Amino acid sequence: MITQIKDILMMTQQTNMIQFNNIWRTFMKFLTTTLVLSSLFFGAPVIAGSGHDHGHSHAHAPVNKETAETNAGKAVAALVVQKKLDDSWTSVTASSSEKKVFNGDTEWLVTFVNKKVTDTKKQKLYVFLTLSGEYIAANFTGK
Repeated sequence: MITQIKDILMMTQQTNMIQFNNIWRTFMKFLTTTLVLSSLFFGAPVIAGSGHDHGHSHAHAPVNKETAETNAGKAVAALVVQKKLDDSWTSVTASSSEKKVFNGDTEWLVTFVNKKVTDTKKQKLYVFLTLSGEYIAANFTGK
């Protein structure tokens, strides 16, 4: 009788070990698959860095004077909305625009004059745009 009980216990332990091994194998397969797929999805952006060619340029075509003035006006409006400029700037239109070279790069410089501003040093607003018409910065010095 004791040998039979020992045999039953031994068989139960072996069965539990076999089940544990099957569960462990399944878990390891799942973990391996997850790691491989994660490295494929998240590793690709690391590999794709700068210094390679897509076969096309991200630079936009240069804009004309009218488009530069329109884009600069939109930038001024955005600065008013952000409360970086007084509301009186919303009614002001561009007084001049020209291409200038700053630090070796040619940019659009669009000037706005607001006579409603009492501080004479802040009556002229200079808006800097890329040649493709994208906003760079704005200030009251023109530099």
